[in-house]
Amino acid sequence: MGVRFWIAALPAAYFLFFFELTGMGLVGPDEPRYAWIGRAMAQSGDWVTPRLWGEPWFEKPALLYWMTAAGFGTGLGDDWAPRLPAALLSMAFLLLFYFRLKAEFSPRAAGYASAVLATSAGWVAYSHAAVFDLPLSAAFGAAMLLLLPALERPKEKNLVAFAALLGISALAKGLVGPVLAGLTLLCWTARRGTRLVRDLARPWPLLAFAATAVPWFALCYARNGPVFLEEFFWRHHFARYLAGALEHNQPLWYFLPVTAGFLLPWTPLVALLGRAGLWREPRAYFLASWAAVTLVFFSLSQDKLPAYVLPALPALAALAGIALADQRPARVALVVCAALLALAPAAAAGLPTALESGLLGALKQARFSWPAFAVVAALCVGVWAAERAGRRAAAVAGIALCAVAGYAWIKHSAFPAIDRRAGTRTFWRQVEAQRDSICLGQLRRHVVYGLSYYAGRRLPSCEEAPMPLRVESDGELTLRRVLF
Repeated sequence: MGVRFWIAALPAAYFLFFFELTGMGLVGPDEPRYAWIGRAMAQSGDWVTPRLWGEPWFEKPALLYWMTAAGFGTGLGDDWAPRLPAALLSMAFLLLFYFRLKAEFSPRAAGYASAVLATSAGWVAYSHAAVFDLPLSAAFGAAMLLLLPALERPKEKNLVAFAALLGISALAKGLVGPVLAGLTLLCWTARRGTRLVRDLARPWPLLAFAATAVPWFALCYARNGPVFLEEFFWRHHFARYLAGALEHNQPLWYFLPVTAGFLLPWTPLVALLGRAGLWREPRAYFLASWAAVTLVFFSLSQDKLPAYVLPALPALAALAGIALADQRPARVALVVCAALLALAPAAAAGLPTALESGLLGALKQARFSWPAFAVVAALCVGVWAAERAGRRAAAVAGIALCAVAGYAWIKHSAFPAIDRRAGTRTFWRQVEAQRDSICLGQLRRHVVYGLSYYAGRRLPSCEEAPMPLRVESDGELTLRRVLF
């Protein structure tokens, strides 16, 4: 993993994380809502109380808002300011991921694992999204990686760094990071004893956690009182987990297909993780505990959304890299990984519909490409030959680079359609000149949030403030003149 690795990695990183980063506007209800709050922080100078449309909003903590506010503070526009910080954070984490695994295992294992994580569908998707899940996964994942050297040879600096990053993960998404870390450490103590937990309970790690996590929570409570605790902790932590307060209810097995989809095209590598020798290595056991705890914990939650299991991806990718590095047979698994790249044209065709109306509609519109099948068939033959010749690095690199090309194709072909059909940016640009005469009809909340975000002010509903022009949706957004 020398010069050639980095020569390939740099352009691949551009096409994975920065190419067409703003090729579509902010989509869904979350991106424009969170971006609004970050922009409001930059404009008001109040970096403590999150505010949506001028009112306190305590759904999430402040880290993503600060990232977005910093983007606006440096002069980035409405699309770059929310999106670029997430992409940069993703890149920074991948560098840490590579160098930590290189130090703990081997350059080969680190290279394989980094290729898997960087090109996995879930990681690429959320590196393009201005939501909290990538910041949580990066902060929590960095904390867990920095704990690896201390598993059996505790060093105070590693424990302090772990605790500080765990505090940052609390600023990313509340109690999730600390709870996942605590449950993983519980699994560790069941096998290796309580020494590590006792070391983490010393003053310096505890102070490091408190210094990063506590100040914002204390300031927000001081300024807003008990309503902050009730909304943030009770409604958006305990009620969501125990009672499904937001009605994102899914079956217990929901995250199994979600995780399989997030790992594409590398999902078949999970078959390599059953090798008994892998689990004799204590650090591999820790990584497996990290992944398993994340999946089980969120599977037991009443509210379930796909991104909840994103923090498990670094651990699964690391395990896949370790398994690939041991040089045991993996020919079939890698060939199937290559074959799965044939799904890229179907993903490009179906993604706009999936974001607009759901996955079932997208599956009906999936389209496959015979030229793509021919390319993938050639790739499968090449991967098989490379594995047979003992050139696993070439096989993995071939799959990873073709995955990069597939993502670039998806972004170039699908993002403009997503912008037209599932977003609001294109529509707003068409009607912006008449902004002072517009009100909103009965629209889905992602449309209300999106149009208001790009308008730079909360657009009134037609019920509360009738206007000559009314935005309506009958499959697509339209602007209708109203006669009074």
